[in-house]
Amino acid sequence: MDQSGFVKLSLIGFALVIVSFVIRGLSRIVLEVAVADLIQAPLAIVGFGLLVYLFVRATLDFVGLWTIENGDA
Repeated sequence: MDQSGFVKLSLIGFALVIVSFVIRGLSRIVLEVAVADLIQAPLAIVGFGLLVYLFVRATLDFVGLWTIENGDA
């Protein structure tokens, strides 16, 4: 993974988490709270899991165990 791929994945992770909150808020207007939570949960879990993976990957890069390649060719 290079730096640009890392940044793209981090933006996707943040977008998934934000979209999950928007979906939850909008669906609570029409549906019950429990149903809104069920609709929102998969996006939140995937987005949060992706962000945790990227945090671990960045930490391992900082320590020097698993490097993230520089984008320069």
